[in-house]
Amino acid sequence: MSDNRMEALAAFLSANPDLPEGSEIANDEPKKATLPVLTMSMERKGRGGKTATIIAGFDTPEQAADTAATLKKRLATGGSSRDCEVLLQGDRREDVRRLLASLGFRVKG
Repeated sequence: MSDNRMEALAAFLSANPDLPEGSEIANDEPKKATLPVLTMSMERKGRGGKTATIIAGFDTPEQAADTAATLKKRLATGGSSRDCEVLLQGDRREDVRRLLASLGFRVKG
């Protein structure tokens, strides 16, 4: 910067003492809550030969219940949520992976 610009900047800063100091950027926006990485598996054992898709790793039981309701509605399938886990009837791993990605979750397994 030339001397004229530096003088203008100094005059501006002295005229505005309420400006934040330093290189900190004021950010009043709350940070978005990061979504957990979910683990997906398929089970048959102990279910009378019926296949079930299990999604685990939710932070709260409420988050699992809300996600279960959304998945059941969009996939037109039965299922439930217990604790921090979602159970869907049938082998729906590919459909669930696609829908969870559209909801912002990352999925392993």
